[in-house]
Amino acid sequence: MAENKIFAGPKVRRIRNTLGLTQTAMAEGLSISPSYLNLIERNQRPLTVQLLLRLASVYKVDLDELQGESAGNARQLREVFADPLLAGELPGDHELVEIADAAPNVASGILKLYRAYREQAARLTDLADLLAREGHATALPATLMPMDEVRGRLEGRPNYFGRIDEAAERFHAALEPGDDLAAALKAWLRREHGVVVRALPVHAMPTLRRRFDRHSMRLFLSGRLSPFDRLREVAMEAVQIALQEEIFAELDALAFSTAEARRIARFELARYAAHALMMPYEAFYATAQRARYDVDVLRARFDVSYEQAANRLTMLQRPGRAGIPFFLLEVDNAGHRFRRAGAQGFPQARFGGGCPKLGVHAAFSQPGQILVDRVEMPDGAAFLTVARTLEGPQGVFSERVRRTALLLGCDAAHAEETVYADGLRRDATVAVGTACRLCERQGCLARAEPPVTRPLGLDEMVAGLSLFDFQ
Repeated sequence: MAENKIFAGPKVRRIRNTLGLTQTAMAEGLSISPSYLNLIERNQRPLTVQLLLRLASVYKVDLDELQGESAGNARQLREVFADPLLAGELPGDHELVEIADAAPNVASGILKLYRAYREQAARLTDLADLLAREGHATALPATLMPMDEVRGRLEGRPNYFGRIDEAAERFHAALEPGDDLAAALKAWLRREHGVVVRALPVHAMPTLRRRFDRHSMRLFLSGRLSPFDRLREVAMEAVQIALQEEIFAELDALAFSTAEARRIARFELARYAAHALMMPYEAFYATAQRARYDVDVLRARFDVSYEQAANRLTMLQRPGRAGIPFFLLEVDNAGHRFRRAGAQGFPQARFGGGCPKLGVHAAFSQPGQILVDRVEMPDGAAFLTVARTLEGPQGVFSERVRRTALLLGCDAAHAEETVYADGLRRDATVAVGTACRLCERQGCLARAEPPVTRPLGLDEMVAGLSLFDFQ
């Protein structure tokens, strides 16, 4: 049977130095020659199982220390050097492992410094948001990942692209889909471009939603997807062909700084165009007005999902035919934010969306139920919020279901125009903030962090309700 071999020279050298031994002394204790130990320390010879056992017996060395100590540091260092700030200095994996092996304390120091840097960057962002809300513009330079650049650009502008919406409406009319848009799109793809759409079972596409095979001209869709998501994937394929000119015109207008950011944005605009095709503007706007923006009525009328209908509500900003300026936030149960958008841009300064008391977080305890709240900010601004969980792609029995929650909101001044105001008590207002770091509400039981604008109130004689008392 072959022996398991481990190259851990820097660790052996560190153990020897910690014990104050020379190579000759340690070699004698291990019953090997000093030259062989020298080769081990230079990673030119492996540590065999027998040598590992001798190290553990003679010098009381923890075998886990030799076999797995640096794995965590190397993985975290890889994340550090993936930061755009260090992208130009990105070393190869081998070099990262060497740092973690040879100098674990140095590696830990780098990780601590990086965490401190990220913490300070987050605080500066919070302060910039606070100053912007008070009318003091700031320009904090930062290096953004392509995805962050795309999200920042799209979240900060109205979620309406006129050229795409108008072209999608014309394309829908030309298709004459009747009550079966999916069949009409599949027929168009096959007739005009020779593309055949096929659904494959989970085991055939275990990690993909969609795959286009250029050789056989077939579009494969995962069996994990709901019928609504399959329709969106087919629509995305169609609009990237039929609406290519309009999509690229909007991309040019957004003027992203990198090719990668442009590629990500193209996917987002294709998703927008697919929604515009599935729910043509004029028909959707008229139905939304009649139904008082009831998302469930809209999803049934257009045969789409709750998430798709809610997304479309944030796009109703055609001049002269504008709907309520809704905004949208999607999070998972760990608080990660996946999507933010708004008919007039996501109201980051006024609403924030980071308060743990928002219904979007409570929705996870009541899957499928719609939670409606009137929330009030510290400055008196009030919003109507509608929250509900969403089911992601279906897994197999052994997989945990992916679930996120969607918050649809608008200024409270528009509440009476919606069905969600019916039965909502006017005195039932939830006091929230933009985010814990910017909120100065005293005695908040939900507070998760101290505010950056106040010093902590450390008093041995008094303890407030919050875990983070402040002056």
